[in-house]
Amino acid sequence: MDKLIFKICDQTEWTNVVAAGVYHGCDHDRADGFIHFSTASQLPGTLAKHYAGRDNLLLIAFDSAVFGDALKWEPARGGDLFPHLYGPLKTDLALFSVPVTRDAQGVHILPTEIGA
Repeated sequence: MDKLIFKICDQTEWTNVVAAGVYHGCDHDRADGFIHFSTASQLPGTLAKHYAGRDNLLLIAFDSAVFGDALKWEPARGGDLFPHLYGPLKTDLALFSVPVTRDAQGVHILPTEIGA
């Protein structure tokens, strides 16, 4: 499995939870019972499906190995295996974060350092 995984989060929401040190996920995560992540190659589809038209987004990178057995790779969109974290996310585990912008047509542009 990919070593680097990404959480897409509203920048303001992430700033607020960093102060608390733990993230329990967005409304969608809590409803599903786990925190959704994507690999770099899955990010374009995730952004298009769940975040179309949204601004103020942040991609937060994590090393998938630090989550141990709490991280499950489960089939989702198109049968592709997506990383899902069962449990709270310690914000200090973030490796880096980068903002997501949109082009003139409103399509999200992934930063080149993501490698998607």
